[in-house]
Amino acid sequence: MSTTTSNIVLHPGTPIKIAILAMGGQGGGVLADWIVEMAEAAGWWAQTTSVPGVAQRTGATIYYLELLPESAARAAGKPPTLAMMPTPGDVDLVVAAELMEAGRAMQRGLVAPDRTTLITSSHRSFAVGEKAALGNGIADPNKVIDAGREAAKRLMCFDLQEMAEKAGSVISASLFGAIAGSGALPFERAAFEDTIRHSGKGVDASLRAFALGFDAAAAAPASPAPIDTSRPAPEVPERAASPATQALLDRVKRDFPASAHGMLVAGLRRLIDFQDLAYATEYLDRMDKIRALDAQHGGDTAAWALTGAMAHRLAVAMSYDDVIRVADLKTRGSRFERVRKEVGAKADQLVYTTEFMHPRLEEICGTLPAGLGRWLEQSKGIGGFVKRRMEHGRRVQTGTLKWFLALYLLSGMRRFRRSTLRHQIEFAGIEQWVKRVTAAVSADYALAVEIAHCRRLVKGYSGTHARSGDRFARLMEAADRLLGQADAAPTLARLREAALADEEGRQLEIQMGQVIRGLTNPTSGFERKAA
Repeated sequence: MSTTTSNIVLHPGTPIKIAILAMGGQGGGVLADWIVEMAEAAGWWAQTTSVPGVAQRTGATIYYLELLPESAARAAGKPPTLAMMPTPGDVDLVVAAELMEAGRAMQRGLVAPDRTTLITSSHRSFAVGEKAALGNGIADPNKVIDAGREAAKRLMCFDLQEMAEKAGSVISASLFGAIAGSGALPFERAAFEDTIRHSGKGVDASLRAFALGFDAAAAAPASPAPIDTSRPAPEVPERAASPATQALLDRVKRDFPASAHGMLVAGLRRLIDFQDLAYATEYLDRMDKIRALDAQHGGDTAAWALTGAMAHRLAVAMSYDDVIRVADLKTRGSRFERVRKEVGAKADQLVYTTEFMHPRLEEICGTLPAGLGRWLEQSKGIGGFVKRRMEHGRRVQTGTLKWFLALYLLSGMRRFRRSTLRHQIEFAGIEQWVKRVTAAVSADYALAVEIAHCRRLVKGYSGTHARSGDRFARLMEAADRLLGQADAAPTLARLREAALADEEGRQLEIQMGQVIRGLTNPTSGFERKAA
């Protein structure tokens, strides 16, 4: 066995110390076992232990390994004593199966600049906090890479998940290849590959993923490049799928500025999927009026900012999350396939997804025709009975015939959506919002754009929708007060970010208080304009 490929300095009697951080389903245990098997086959002492995280996305399992050559044990005259937990600053190799887990390894002090090789995949599996954030809660991956350049002796970062998927395997195999290609362990490539073959499971796919990881690590630059976090503009196709949608596409290209084409096409796709072609046409009719208003107030010199903002926010507002939409999404074949893929189910395995559903009385009333829904909301007897029956929620298995049919029939109610109470409530709110934008644009174009973007706060259904609607109402109150002020637009933008900062709305109330105290004239801008 050659030891010339290793970049880890071996000290007499001191084991090689390795920490692997992986989430459930990523094969961290398999990777640790492969390393142990390879070391033992070469005549080394090897030990692995694991410390599980609290849950899959609140902490990865840490697999800790120590490897010691047999010659070192013989020199000591007794079997070695190997540790069961990593010590901060005393780890030679840290392997992270996801980028933020590399960040957590650095936070724990496992990565040392004078010693540690850090190998991490650049892909992301978003944490619960990132997904549940009111605004864009996704952490900046380049901050982790910047920290890794400082914290590690050597940092290697590339998309090992993509390599595994390309090979039809899992990330443990491409990670194993990256370890081999990095030269971090004193074993030849053949020893790594023989270990995979000896496992006897998914050998060909694992070897393909191993080779991709090996080549990426062997050719890795001294410092990884930053990750491109920009979001490309929505694609505008040359041709649509049908003559009817082609007419809408032609209308977008003919009547609207090029800078808004991508967002308008994305809006049309969303609304056709949400409702139907007529609904998408209604969206474009509304956008015609916005585009004309934008042109009237200098949109061509402002890069058509108002048209672009409204193309985005109006499409989202018109595709609100109601019970019908939720039922539709939960019964789509593409969703069942995605779940099966995520859990790695085989073709002959059954997968049952358990959903927790807790519709409030308001959601039930919102699904009914407007008149009946309002009556039920105001009925203390029947409305109270329904509320008591639903207040504890339900756990629903959408893969069973009973619940699938129930949700599928509910999703089919979208043909009646325009007559429902929820639709009337949503469109009353949309009309008020559009009126504010229209009233503001003649006096303050930038403020009108910010009012348009404030609509991003309104989202979800049930309690989430109620809370976000309350914050949106507070921002509209602030917009009324700010109209006519010199710094109205940046102030409203700052308030919007405060509204997205926390679930309880504390930051918004603090900022609102400062804004209100800072206004010299408490009379609202709309009232001054009317006077």
